[in-house]
Amino acid sequence: MKSVCISSEAGCLRIFATARGVTQIDFLEIDEPEETTDDPILQQAIRELREYFAGVRKKFEVAIDLQGGTAFQREAWAMLCRIPYGQTLSYGAQAKAMGKPKAVRAVGGANGRNPLPVIIPCHRVISSAGKLHGFSSGIALKRYLLAIEGLLIPE
Repeated sequence: MKSVCISSEAGCLRIFATARGVTQIDFLEIDEPEETTDDPILQQAIRELREYFAGVRKKFEVAIDLQGGTAFQREAWAMLCRIPYGQTLSYGAQAKAMGKPKAVRAVGGANGRNPLPVIIPCHRVISSAGKLHGFSSGIALKRYLLAIEGLLIPE
């Protein structure tokens, strides 16, 4: 597995990948020096993330390699990928769309374990009251990502 650290408008990111695809993205709490890579998957991930943060990219095309997660988590993550750019969905609506309307808390837990934030857009899920919560990298970052997509969620 290879990794690279980049600076972005959303902070410092560490991106991990195998030869099959991106496996994980971590938002770092402290800045690390930006690195370069010759790995084509990491280069594509960097390019696409920079385009997203610039407000240009609406859909990611880089290959992903989900190596972990339960069957339920993978189902929740797949559902996240169906939420269109610039739109939100409640945790309850996500659970219902998965055919598990009583699994709202489990959906929130699965979303919180998403290894590929931004690429798998867990930031697009909000409470049924329209409030932001439940983002592993913090509410400020969730609000920022939604703002990139043209959504301004009140505090």
